[in-house]
Amino acid sequence: MELRIALSKFHLKTLLLCFLVMTTFGCASGEAQVIVITATFPSDSGNIAGVTLDAPPVAAAPTLAALFAANNPTADPPRQEAAESEEQYIVQPGDTLYGIASAYGTSLDSILAVNAFADPNALEVGQIIQLPEIPVNQTSDFKIIPDSRLVRAPGSQNFDIAGFIAQQPGFIRGATDEVGTNQANGEERKETLSAAQIVERVSLEFSVDARLLLALLEYRARWLSNSTLPTDKITHPMISEEDSGQIDRAGLYKQLAWTANMLNFGYYGWKTRGWTILEFEEGERVLYAPGLNAGTVGLHYFLSRNTAYTNWVTQIPVEGFYQTYYAYFGDPFLDAVEPLVPPEIEQPEIAFPFSAGETWFFTGGAHGGWGSGSAWAAIDFAPPDIPQAGVACYTSEFWVTAVAAGFVTRSAGGAVVLDLDGDGDESTGWTILYLHISSDGRVLPATYVQPGDRIGKASCEGGFSTATHMHLARRYNGEWMPAYCDACPANAPRPQMILSGWAVVGYSNQEYQGYMENNGERRIAEQGRNTVENRVSW
Repeated sequence: MELRIALSKFHLKTLLLCFLVMTTFGCASGEAQVIVITATFPSDSGNIAGVTLDAPPVAAAPTLAALFAANNPTADPPRQEAAESEEQYIVQPGDTLYGIASAYGTSLDSILAVNAFADPNALEVGQIIQLPEIPVNQTSDFKIIPDSRLVRAPGSQNFDIAGFIAQQPGFIRGATDEVGTNQANGEERKETLSAAQIVERVSLEFSVDARLLLALLEYRARWLSNSTLPTDKITHPMISEEDSGQIDRAGLYKQLAWTANMLNFGYYGWKTRGWTILEFEEGERVLYAPGLNAGTVGLHYFLSRNTAYTNWVTQIPVEGFYQTYYAYFGDPFLDAVEPLVPPEIEQPEIAFPFSAGETWFFTGGAHGGWGSGSAWAAIDFAPPDIPQAGVACYTSEFWVTAVAAGFVTRSAGGAVVLDLDGDGDESTGWTILYLHISSDGRVLPATYVQPGDRIGKASCEGGFSTATHMHLARRYNGEWMPAYCDACPANAPRPQMILSGWAVVGYSNQEYQGYMENNGERRIAEQGRNTVENRVSW
């Protein structure tokens, strides 16, 4: 009986893949070409998930809905009920309308529509802001993907990105893009990367699983299955040039970076910022169905961006995006890690990332671990150097140090990842991300360090930086851990970031703002070196 069930699932997956390839994706062949972004592709037939595409069998569409009538993953414990959702907000020091709107998963236009502001740019502490009415309609309750298949979680490291792409007959197999990386002095250095290198880079940077990025590339633009694509799907496969506005998002790296950031916005907005409502650009608003999980909410949010509501509702049930994911990677819930972060989790003891006796500057409160979409998992420190006049980006003379014992699993592009559980896999257990660490003297991968050992020197290398500083963030099982989380639900708390006894405190809705406190003392997050309130030492 068990053998029969296993074979049935195998045939279902195979039939589904063949059906999708034949009726939806298409299969093209011809001579190799060169098509913009210096991207070339071979267009001979190939295999996907072991299915030969030269002459696939003709099969009727399998009924996934029937399969999931019996096997649909169980609902998660319900989050905040609609009746408990906020109807108004009282303005706190430092608030902006944009920040308030973002905190409640709504738009600035919706806030303006239900309030009569004399000047929306001049809010007063204590002022009452009316929030848009709670919607009646809900999203689908179908769970598309587990948290551990949106996040680059345990098991993600085992997926062979380059090997998978090499098997695809589509445009992705030969695609390349020119990608820039900030250097220590703030200048950008560009290099040509393959599609596999780009997918891996985005996956590592944003901590989003590579399989999800690849499935979305196929779903939005047929990059895996079609070798010949229109120019707009080559330069802008995920978000169009028109929808990008004034921001340059041309090329695979920028497209996938935007995608990963939007996935994270939905995932962490729901999980750590209390979002209960999804709002569309045309004004439609729906409640997230009770029992959904953060991974599914992240996909709901991404698929809603620059998409009409009537189109979006066809993408979220079992016959929508899930069908593409299943065709290439099988049942995402099969090996799900649940819960990804246990509710009883505690932060291990970690120290300040600089030597005792030195005075650094606390320049950034809780903000995105990588991109604003991720949980506000990071804080910033600037070194004690006195920089030359007019020079913002330089390599500090002061060393950044290990906050705890562990193995260095990654050291490149301005980033250093310290693995505290010592298994060499940054998608498991506690990890610490250092960013903007200069290549000059940076610790090598596979190095075991003790607390206080040298990691490297602060600079502007890697990520986005306009002045020399160090960015420090936490993750657990690949999930970004907010430095301070006053909106986390009671059944999924997140431990406050504490460094050498100093606890990080953030302000609601205000990225980069906040303070650190220890035994009645307080240090305020403030850019610059001209105030004593942001000076930290131990």
